[in-house]
Amino acid sequence: MEVQIAVAKIKWYASSESGDTLEVIERPNGGLSVVLADGQTSGRGAKAISMMVVRKVIGLLAEGVRDGAAARAASDALYTDKKGKVISTLNIASVDLHSGTIVLTRNNPCPIFITRGNQTDCLSGESVPLGTSRDVRPIITEIEIESGLTIVIYTDGLTHAGERRGEPMDVCEVIESLLEEQEPMPQELADDLLAYAVKLDEGRPADDISVLVLKVAPRNGDEVRRMTVRLPIG
Repeated sequence: MEVQIAVAKIKWYASSESGDTLEVIERPNGGLSVVLADGQTSGRGAKAISMMVVRKVIGLLAEGVRDGAAARAASDALYTDKKGKVISTLNIASVDLHSGTIVLTRNNPCPIFITRGNQTDCLSGESVPLGTSRDVRPIITEIEIESGLTIVIYTDGLTHAGERRGEPMDVCEVIESLLEEQEPMPQELADDLLAYAVKLDEGRPADDISVLVLKVAPRNGDEVRRMTVRLPIG
């Protein structure tokens, strides 16, 4: 088997910079973690918040700290620095080769969608963003790594798409329709979800949007690890 990870993200139409920050880090005991944060407000202020959160988390993960503890520490740091006046959402998706599981850590009201075969499940339990108070705890879900598993994580810009037109996006319905028609590669699924949201916003995203897709597929190829990044400029 192999784990494929894809991301598609775009900034708010009226903003100079995206307030979402995403980083990938190798885990000291084997595997990878993807960390995604969405800072409150927009533009440079939101970017500074999300970068602070992500840097705190990846620094702790690199030291071998568990995901939940890293999330709590980042929340305490944000609360202390901003005195509870600024918040950030956080998602950590870790492929843990030591345990043979994918660990999902969520401080984000947006649900996570997990698809196995023809069944799509929604992890939608109440979740509190970072920085709201001391000792904020994440929701943690651990899933065995198995072929055919697809996980979709996103920031709230996806759910807000279409709201100003009175046509809010039903994320679960769109995911299921995309998976019914074909078996898309992770990048295709992330791109299609983002494109649908931008279309609902008439080409002018009303918020920063980030979509992260993880898929476990049969291994096809060599032992080389690969990552490709595309950064439009200008």
